Amino acid sequence: MLVELRNIQKSFGKNHVLKDVSLSIKAGEICALLGENGAGKSTLMNILGGIHQPDKGKLYINGAEVNLTGPEQSINMGISFIHQELNLINDLPIYENMFLERDYKKGFKRVQHQKMIQETKEIFERMHVDLDPRMLVKELDSSYKQIIEICRAISMNASVIIMDEPTTSLTDSEIERVFTMMRRLRDQQVGIIFISHKLKEVIEACDTYAVLRDGRLVSEGQVSDVTTKELARFMVGYDVRTDQLVQQRDRGEEILRAEKFTYNAAFSDITFSIHQGEVVGFTGLLGDGRSELFQSIFGANDISSGKLFLYGKEINIHTTMDAVKNGIAYLPRNRKENAIIKDMNILENSAIASWKRHAKWGIIQHSIHQEKLAALQKQLKIRMTDSSNSILNLSGGNQQKVVLAKWLSTDPRILILDNPTQGVDVGAKEDIYDIILRLADEGIGVIILSSEANEILRFCNRTYVMYHGQLQGELKGEAMNEQAIMELATGGDAFISTS
Repeated sequence: MLVELRNIQKSFGKNHVLKDVSLSIKAGEICALLGENGAGKSTLMNILGGIHQPDKGKLYINGAEVNLTGPEQSINMGISFIHQELNLINDLPIYENMFLERDYKKGFKRVQHQKMIQETKEIFERMHVDLDPRMLVKELDSSYKQIIEICRAISMNASVIIMDEPTTSLTDSEIERVFTMMRRLRDQQVGIIFISHKLKEVIEACDTYAVLRDGRLVSEGQVSDVTTKELARFMVGYDVRTDQLVQQRDRGEEILRAEKFTYNAAFSDITFSIHQGEVVGFTGLLGDGRSELFQSIFGANDISSGKLFLYGKEINIHTTMDAVKNGIAYLPRNRKENAIIKDMNILENSAIASWKRHAKWGIIQHSIHQEKLAALQKQLKIRMTDSSNSILNLSGGNQQKVVLAKWLSTDPRILILDNPTQGVDVGAKEDIYDIILRLADEGIGVIILSSEANEILRFCNRTYVMYHGQLQGELKGEAMNEQAIMELATGGDAFISTS
């Protein structure tokens, strides 16, 4: 199957999103679709998925012009779109999720469960998937949920599958599982469009690439002919830094210290400290307990035992409000579920954590918050037109900056960032790195929770490595390298470096 988009143009009001874009996807090919947030990738794929229609340009399938007026027609033409937010129902078994939105009844009889189970098994056998179709989806890890979406696309006879950032929240082993499935699909002559910001994964998994920038196709070709550095330059229009960003600075006084922090099975006996001006990493593998640890420090979870000290004085934090009052801010891992409030506009999202602080007689002072946002917009390089617009109008990177603005408006002494660059493009990622380093220069203690060793190594002064809820080691200086991090993260001998 050959799919071609020719000279596609699309505008939303005065915003010209796609400007004369042409792209083709061949059978048995994995094509990486790259670009910064806001470059036009989603709009182009929504046109291919029948969600939007182009203002100008044409679509061809196997040389025949088609007019896709809705998602159902796109699916019927063999095009399947797996969105970043998976369309699965956790409380239903796998086989029922496989047939969502499809009528599987015989006459006026009941749903044919056994036939659905059998067809699911046949798809699994074809794709070498070892799962019981009767399992509940909530029992699966993230990679298998992606695989269920892929199998559902195959069950609908998809010849082209669009995968929107399928590896964003996956571990390395889960990513490899999804890549194995993608290669099997390629071998069966299925075309795949792989949307991602992770350029190393593009090099590993894809055959071809196409880069959008400001709504235009700026580069395309064979992945084997380019490097990650070149792809990054195509995306942003300039050379992206790859150098180390760690800044050696005199360590200030201790701000925060935890002693023997324990919470059920999530983490136990955790002791660490953070000083003024430090950027300290916490890393490990998925399920290591680091997110649960700092959710407890922020007052979102209880602890079974342990003590917390702020500037040497013991404090008790039972709620998130207690944490904010003590100068602790926490940017959560899942931006869409736990950080932004979708029904609020940009200004409201940026101000909600400091409403009470600036209220007068219980009334929100919008003018104060507007002034603060204007200053933070410039400082954080937030791209927006009007603060009264919905937060959903912003790209992922700019949403993340608004969430960061929310917490900076509380004047924190400790800033906890859980996977701060997850799901943002390379340009926004570098902006966030610069912001973090600037905050550390201002004396804020910054804690970075990340599964990406390269990110930790680039700008953290030292890092703690966790394993199954235990603090396995502390690394700094020459001892802090990717091999040492991986050894500790997989249960290697506990180690504290002194260099």
